[in-house]
Amino acid sequence: VQLVESGGGLVQVGGSLRLSCAASGRIFKTYYMGWFRQTPGKERELAAAISMSGGFTYYEDSVKGRFTISTDNANTVYLQMYSLKPEDTAVYYCAASQRLGRISTLGLYDYWGQGTLVTVSS
Repeated sequence: VQLVESGGGLVQVGGSLRLSCAASGRIFKTYYMGWFRQTPGKERELAAAISMSGGFTYYEDSVKGRFTISTDNANTVYLQMYSLKPEDTAVYYCAASQRLGRISTLGLYDYWGQGTLVTVSS
């Protein structure tokens, strides 16, 4: 499975941004896809995830009500981000899991994109 992110960039506080992740390869076996984010010196954390079959979604507490994860049920996953804050600044990674388990578990995800930088300026 290959994952390619796009849509990162510089945005002002309170602004919006939409990230896209295009998947290719043996994607038919994918159970979950997620958007993780990481800042220097910190562990990678899950921002949002979605199950590819039933549409179940998971959001980290700090992004609830501001971020929306969705899929076109084909090969693309989106992360729509609203009301962005400086603390949302990070490299955002798309990830895919072909194993069943707790959707929020980082170790469940075997395939990763190269990351896209989101910078929120105040």
